[in-house]
Amino acid sequence: MAKLRTRWLLSILLVNLKNCSAPGPPAAPSRPYCFIPCGERNNCVDIHCSWDTRPDPLTPTNYSLHWEPANTEEGHVINGTSESGIIHREHFSHGELHVWVQAKNQHGSTRSQKAVFHTEDIMKPSPPNVSSSSLESLEIDWISSCDELQPCDVRHRHQAEQHWIEAKDVLHGSYAVDSPKPCTLYQFQVRCSCAKSLRSDWSATHTILSTETALVGALDVWLDCGISHTNSDCVLTWKKLPPSQACGVFLGYEVLLSFSDGVTEWVNMSSTEPAGLLVCEEMQCYFNRSLKLVASVSVAAFNADSSTEPSHLTLTATGKERNDQPIQLQMTEESLNVSWDGGPSLRSEDLKEYVVQYKQAGSLLGRRFHWLRVNTSQTTATFTGEYKKYTPYQVSLFSVSHTREVHHLSSLIGYSVQGTPSTVPALKVSSIGSSHVILFWEPVPLSGQNGLILYYQVIVDSGKKQNVYNVSASPQHQNTTYELQHLSPEQDYEVRVRAVTAAGPGPNATAEFRTSHGEYFAFLLPAVLGILSVVVLCAAAALYCALCEENKACPLFFWEKVPDASNSQILKHMKNQINDPLAWISIPVYEPHPKISLLEVLEAPPSAPSSSPRRTSDPDGSTRPLVRDSPTEDQREDAVSGESHRTDRRYGREEYSKMLDSDEERDREDGWSSTEEEQSPSGYEKHFMPTAYEVQVV
Repeated sequence: MAKLRTRWLLSILLVNLKNCSAPGPPAAPSRPYCFIPCGERNNCVDIHCSWDTRPDPLTPTNYSLHWEPANTEEGHVINGTSESGIIHREHFSHGELHVWVQAKNQHGSTRSQKAVFHTEDIMKPSPPNVSSSSLESLEIDWISSCDELQPCDVRHRHQAEQHWIEAKDVLHGSYAVDSPKPCTLYQFQVRCSCAKSLRSDWSATHTILSTETALVGALDVWLDCGISHTNSDCVLTWKKLPPSQACGVFLGYEVLLSFSDGVTEWVNMSSTEPAGLLVCEEMQCYFNRSLKLVASVSVAAFNADSSTEPSHLTLTATGKERNDQPIQLQMTEESLNVSWDGGPSLRSEDLKEYVVQYKQAGSLLGRRFHWLRVNTSQTTATFTGEYKKYTPYQVSLFSVSHTREVHHLSSLIGYSVQGTPSTVPALKVSSIGSSHVILFWEPVPLSGQNGLILYYQVIVDSGKKQNVYNVSASPQHQNTTYELQHLSPEQDYEVRVRAVTAAGPGPNATAEFRTSHGEYFAFLLPAVLGILSVVVLCAAAALYCALCEENKACPLFFWEKVPDASNSQILKHMKNQINDPLAWISIPVYEPHPKISLLEVLEAPPSAPSSSPRRTSDPDGSTRPLVRDSPTEDQREDAVSGESHRTDRRYGREEYSKMLDSDEERDREDGWSSTEEEQSPSGYEKHFMPTAYEVQVV
């Protein structure tokens, strides 16, 4: 039983769903609204009808306008649009008409209710012309197209309001607003009817400014200093007065410039003058003049009746960015929210307010620049507008003291939507070593960043392996250097550098280089040269000693004790040979006629045997000097050879004080006593020191 009931309910539901979803005739249109528009010359001719419809977007529907006189069944029809139709004058006669609209599609047709009217009652005059009557009383007048005065409707509102205040059936052709607000814009509209005709359309909006009064308030004055925040680059700018404050016909601005040297200057600018010192846009104006050497400014607006209070601003304290108050940004394409932490360091008694500003980076000074003043108790500011994609906006936070000094606290670049950056410019490789190089590149320009650069990515590819390094982004105005280490000597590398934002990395900037040979060559070359120098010097010394051994003429500067060469002709000759690097190698020591000494031998008295010169006796008992002849060449060679074979105890050579010339050797052989030899001076003194006798003779 339950199953039969369930099947029955389901069948009914399916039938209803089928009927609901089945297509049918269109919805019926509304009753048509018809009138005969009359122009300024009362040329009332055709009937204009309109209606409302609810068409089915999936099924095409055709609409037709039907009418017939009240006293006959003869009807007329025309095809109209979906919303209106026109019955021309030749198709109807004056009197009562019945008018309706029919809608038809492929599934059927429907019709609207009939509109029944007399053709004289649907005359619709043209709107009246409205003019001002008195500014003091805020009164208007109008002129109707009717032949005689007929009742009219009047409505008015403030320009900033949306709702109208309406007065009906005004008969005297004028209207005045009671107790209007001063310096307020009012809008008026009027519509009238003629005899039994319809009401006309509303007239065009007529605007009137109420009575002028003194200007209220002061201008909001600020500085657009771009990115540099230096006074010499700043532009003075201010917001226009709102309508509630700019009462009357606005005439212009007055600017007072106070220079650092105490000089002041007044500048008067008319609001109607062509673009010059004063440049105004929709909501703001700026002073198109340099502020170099300007210490403070004062700006006021004026009209024919009065001027606003001067707005003062000190320019000398824009200062350096303290960066002790970082800001946070939340930015979309429709809004910009700025927040900061109002710490106790800023909430001093001298703090008057915060100023938050933003500017499209790269735009001209004074353009695309906005700011808000924020109470000291608040730490957020919100801007609304249209913020372009991939476009940098510089947001800055300032503090203003009661003495009107301005301090720049912090700045930040923000983007509504971020994109990938452009290519890194000017990538170079320098200081190439065997295991390291230095990379250099310039930061991506602000116009090509398309987003906040998080870091730069360095990719080093040697063909065998690839290394990736992330380098923090430097400040915008600083170049970046990075040293690659732990490279292989004599290896080819390719390095790629790209900037990375939140949207991803940009295109690569590529450079190639080859590392130099190993650093051990730099130490090996001096060592090899040093060893070769020592070998050459040793070989030269050995060759030199061999020549000395062969020629028996080795110079005496190898000896520990070297006598004065000026006292020996042999040594002088050897010195000359040493100074000539070729002569001492190839020419033996040779003195053609050496004469070593000329000695006078005297009999030594018994009392002073050691100090008397030696003499010889002739057979007759007289004395004569003993003159030694020069030794022969063989004797010289024997003497030199004999001296060279003597050795010193320390250096393998004998002390020079014991060296004797060849003629002294012969004196010993001739019988000089050993007693006299022991009492005589040393060998050095014999050769080079004068005797006591020679000193007395001189």
